[in-house]
Parts: sequence; structure tokens; C-alpha cells
Amino acid sequence: MTTAYYFISDLHIGGDEQLQDVEFEDELLGFLRELETGDEDAELIVNGDAFGLWEFTELDGMEKFDALLDRYPALFEQLRATGERIPITFIPGNHDYELACYPEYVDRLAEYNVVLEQEVAITRDVGDRVVWIEHGQQRDPNNRSPDFGNPYANPPGYFVNRHITSKAGKLSGRGRFNWLKDIQSLTPMEEIPNWMVSKYFYREMSPFLRYAVLPFLLLFNLSLLYAALVFLDGVGLWSAPLDVVTTLLRRFGVVGELLDVVLVVNLVVIAISALVSIPLFFLARDVRKTLDRFGLIRLDEPRTAGNAYMEGARGIFETHPEVAVFVYGHTHRASVTEVDDRVVVNTGTWLKRLHRRSVVLGVLPWVFYPSFRLNYVRISEEDGAVVVEYRVIEKKNPKDLTRLETLLTRDPLPDESIPERTVVDSP
Repeated sequence: MTTAYYFISDLHIGGDEQLQDVEFEDELLGFLRELETGDEDAELIVNGDAFGLWEFTELDGMEKFDALLDRYPALFEQLRATGERIPITFIPGNHDYELACYPEYVDRLAEYNVVLEQEVAITRDVGDRVVWIEHGQQRDPNNRSPDFGNPYANPPGYFVNRHITSKAGKLSGRGRFNWLKDIQSLTPMEEIPNWMVSKYFYREMSPFLRYAVLPFLLLFNLSLLYAALVFLDGVGLWSAPLDVVTTLLRRFGVVGELLDVVLVVNLVVIAISALVSIPLFFLARDVRKTLDRFGLIRLDEPRTAGNAYMEGARGIFETHPEVAVFVYGHTHRASVTEVDDRVVVNTGTWLKRLHRRSVVLGVLPWVFYPSFRLNYVRISEEDGAVVVEYRVIEKKNPKDLTRLETLLTRDPLPDESIPERTVVDSP
């Protein structure tokens, strides 16, 4: 009889070229070994996106599975060994949606002691209560399959992934630094333009050009103040502050003259930008209205992904009162939240995560701090109650930032804490 369930998700193992790199493989193997050598009656459930099958664009059908076996022999052998002691269950996500479409995957995974359940959602009994388990893609309009199990019923996210994510894997090795492969770690997808600008400036831009424009960008905010002083002096309202600034700059000699040039150039840029921004504002507003009419964007307040899953969980709790815990993944944002005397769990991701941070000075591009949070959830029954335990496997954060990025930003604030232990009492 199973007494504990372990949950992980969103490993995204596999893909074209640079996407095949699995930075957490050692930790994953160690986690599986611990389950293999443990003594409890447990089950491991990977609730979606174990593999990145969407990220294979040059292979079809079971060739993708063969590629996985060829690239990650240690992982599959460890799955086989762990699966000899405890049950291992996979359910399909959106990135490995093909697992839901072909019975061959059931047979091939069974060779490695993995049970594939080709379902949107499954349940498990914990004492007298039930755990509801899904990946969550069917609650996401961009990744919902209109006909689950049909290999040709692909959502918009599939086509975005093939043309952006997979292409990034192929091109990543061509850059000055191998950073494009991290596109999978970027959520939400709307951040891609900001991230691309950031990486171009800090990684790909010619160093000569970067450091030539750096003084202008660093002093841009100061130039706004300088522009205000010039305006006040020009209209005859207040000349003293500008005189003070001019005097100070002269005292610094050549350095002061260079600063003055930077401020004047920025002043011209500000003036031109102000003139151009007026027609651009009306053009952008009209474009946004047009896109809204076609349903491509929403001008009203968008519903966040978290809200969609909380609403979904409340619906499950209402229609299935026996459900004590609602487990999902997909969004890559780990969380354990108490809702209506029940618990909603997001199993997060083992991929690298990127946190956007603004620079402390000037108008330079944002910096995206990388980090790891290799988390898993254990759910069990204790004295009639359902216990949800959130645990983290330690892994050092990657040192992917340039010296300039480190100098211009502060370390990110710690992630919002997640309770290590949450109890759902018997009703």
C-alpha cells in the first residue's frame, strides 16, 4: 500500500542541439537514487513535461524517444532501477504532448519501469482523501489541445515553440556566449523581447560599441534633470541651478568637458524623442486597438495564469469534495497555497529560472538573474490528515552574468518563501 507520493514536473529534457544540455542531471539522478534506496512504500509522479518533445524539429515519431535514450542512458537506467522498487508514473504535458497520442510510448517507457497514463488528469488516494493531479496545459488557452490525444490537434504554443525555442537551441552555439538555449527558462513569453535586448547589449554587442554608449546611457537620468534646468533658464524662471552645474563641470577640467558633451548629446536625444513620441503614441494606440479587435491582445486587465489555476482548483474542490490537494505544474512557478481549507500545489520546474532586475542607474537594459530551485513535493497521510511537504534539492546558482551586469544591479531579493509543511485536516 502506497503511503507517500512524490511529485516533480517540467524537466523539459531533450531538444535540438544546445537544448539537449541538462544542467540538473546529476541532481535528478541523485534524487532517483534516494527513492531507490529508501524504505517507504512510495510512488513518484512526474506531472507533465518530463521531456521536451516539441523541441525536436528534425525527428519524428518514436525517433524522438530513441534520441532521448541515446543522449541520456544514465537517466533511463536509473529510472529502470528506481522503478523496480517503487512505481513511477508519467502524465503528458504540453511539451511532451506526443506521450498522449501514441500507444508506442506506453510500451517503450514500460521497458524502463515507467507507467505512462495518457490522461489530462489522474487522482491518488491519501487516506480517506484524494489528490487531484494534472499538468495544467488544458487551462492555458495558448497551450490547450483542442482534442486531447489527437497528434494533429496542436495549440498555438506548439508552433511558437517550434519557430522560437527550437531555433534558439540551434543558434545558441553561434553566439559569443551560449545563452539562447536558456529561452525555455523565460516566463512569461512576453519577456522574450526584453531578454533579447538585454542579452544583445551585455553579451553580443561589440565591446567597443557597448562601452562607447555606456556613459550616455548611465547619465541619461541626470540628463533629464539637466534638460529641466536648461528649460528653466531658457524661459527665465530660474538660472542659478544651471550656473552652479556649469561651474562644477569647469572645475573638473577635461573630465568636466566630457561630461558636458554627454549631457548635451543626451539633451538633444531627449528633445528629438519628445517630438517623435507624440505621433508614435497615437500610432501605437491605434495599432493596439486594431489588435484587440482581432483578439490578438487584450487591452483590459489580463487574467493571470495563477488566477486561472486557483479558479480551476476551486471548481474541482466544489465538484469533488473528497479532493484535499490540487497539484499542477506548467507555469514553472512553484507554490503551496491554502485555499478553502484545501491545498493547491504548483510543482515548479527544474530548469534554470530567470529573474528580471532593473539597473541602479541610467536607462540600460534590464538584467536577468539566473537561479535554480530544484524542488519536489511529498504528500502523505498522518493521523487522518493529509500532509504536504515542500522540499528543495540544493544547487548553486549559475554564474552567467557579466561583470558589467553584476556592477549595475543588486542581487535579487529572496524568492517568496514556500511553507515546508502544510496540513489538511480531516473534514
